[in-house]
Amino acid sequence: MSKRNFVVTSLLAAALAMSAFAQTTTTTTTSTRTFSFPPVGLGSTETAQVNVVNMASASSGGTAASCTGSIQFANASGTVIGKATTFTVATGQISSVTLPFGTSGFSGTHGDFVASVTQTVTIPQTAPCDLVVSLETYATATGETHAVLTGQGGGPAYGGGPGR
Repeated sequence: MSKRNFVVTSLLAAALAMSAFAQTTTTTTTSTRTFSFPPVGLGSTETAQVNVVNMASASSGGTAASCTGSIQFANASGTVIGKATTFTVATGQISSVTLPFGTSGFSGTHGDFVASVTQTVTIPQTAPCDLVVSLETYATATGETHAVLTGQGGGPAYGGGPGR
């Protein structure tokens, strides 16, 4: 082999080796984050409702904003009422789940419950998500609001505590 061929072959081998080291693989991990509201009482003439909204805009690269997860209610013993309801919300979109007293399984005129929002999170983040959550109770017959609790669900400021 000539000296020139040896040098060219060595340079090609070095370039191939360097390109192999420069390649990276991205591993994605999916997990969940749960925000639980404090216990709330529900009267026999009331309905509870959890609302979620995605406040994120599309990414600078054009990826549409999207949040996914589920909402569930549990009674004072921790037993899930019904089953969790899943949601997917785009920018500005609201999804709501209701718990009317009549379907809660409570007896008498009052029952206590906890509402939880579980967000599905992919790391690294594939779509922008800034989930804001609220819980309201209102008169079933008239729609008159009795109470509202708010919280920050997910996204960059996720911390699991109330407030925005």
